[in-house]
Amino acid sequence: MSISPAYSTSATASGGRDGIARTDDGTFEVALGTPRELGGDGRGNNPEQLFASGYAACFLGAMKFAASQNADLPHVPTDASVNASVGIGPRNDKGFGLVVALTISLPGVERDAAERLVEEADTICPYSHAVRGNVEVSLAVA
Repeated sequence: MSISPAYSTSATASGGRDGIARTDDGTFEVALGTPRELGGDGRGNNPEQLFASGYAACFLGAMKFAASQNADLPHVPTDASVNASVGIGPRNDKGFGLVVALTISLPGVERDAAERLVEEADTICPYSHAVRGNVEVSLAVA
């Protein structure tokens, strides 16, 4: 598989889970903090929150793209939303792993049509591609 990026960005983190991360172009900066559940003080944001935000936004974008490419799929309403719940915990073998649950809200869209749209978006979203086979992901239409 070969990919020719249409857009690229880069970010640098320092201090690990209790540091800062910023994009190299200076448009985004976030103070990082370890969650209480992982032994930190809970101040700041953590990589799981950033991943959840990115996956949710990207998946919604994938639904819009899918609908724009296939007239048999429903239009994505302006009040549509995707909630991404990301969990982190120890793996049985070594280290840590993630689990993801995406809950998709498509107000006014019939369930069957919504589920078809979600299935198609899952084949398009680069986050879904990146985690497939590595991270347990559940998809649910609210």
